[in-house]
Amino acid sequence: MGEKTEKLLSILTLQPVVPVLIVDDVKSAVLLARALVAGGLKAIEITMRTSAALDAVRAVADEVEGAEVGAGTILNAAHWDAAIAAGSRFIVSPGATQELLDAARSSSVPLLPGAATASEVMALREEGYQVLKFFPAEQAGGAAYLKALSSPFAGTVFCPTGGISLKNAMDYLSLPNVICVGGSWVAPKELIAAGDWAGITKLASEAAALKG
Repeated sequence: MGEKTEKLLSILTLQPVVPVLIVDDVKSAVLLARALVAGGLKAIEITMRTSAALDAVRAVADEVEGAEVGAGTILNAAHWDAAIAAGSRFIVSPGATQELLDAARSSSVPLLPGAATASEVMALREEGYQVLKFFPAEQAGGAAYLKALSSPFAGTVFCPTGGISLKNAMDYLSLPNVICVGGSWVAPKELIAAGDWAGITKLASEAAALKG
């Protein structure tokens, strides 16, 4: 697990904020990813919540220089295989099942599994995971809850996602057990619809400048 943990850390430490994207068409995904990379956000998570998602992962992996694209909302082994085939450099899941962990075990691509309770953290630690997604962050107890986990789970670091914005990102990034945060605010639907890629690059630059 050590080599995959290092690979995941090398991606998540590229920036303080990982954009979490829901994309509806491939063309805009490529332009969006280029705008985010231009602003300093190279690691990008495309969630498998639309019919265009897999093609978007493939296009960003093939066409966007500097991007480290991952697939999110991976729920089972079939999702895993499809996301890997599309070119995902990392995989993100909202939780963890034995089926998903088994798929991850036999792959060289790292998994960022989700956890929201102490028991879930313990179970994933037993599987060898040191880097976890804390989801849904705000709804599950927020920065105060995550801070409380830092002492009993020393050595485990988190990427909190869910309800995080520019306003509260620093509440998380200032914690010793947070490596980065996931957020969708850097790619607002209205800017994507308007094709305002410069506006998205500006938001990405602001996010990239956040310091923990």
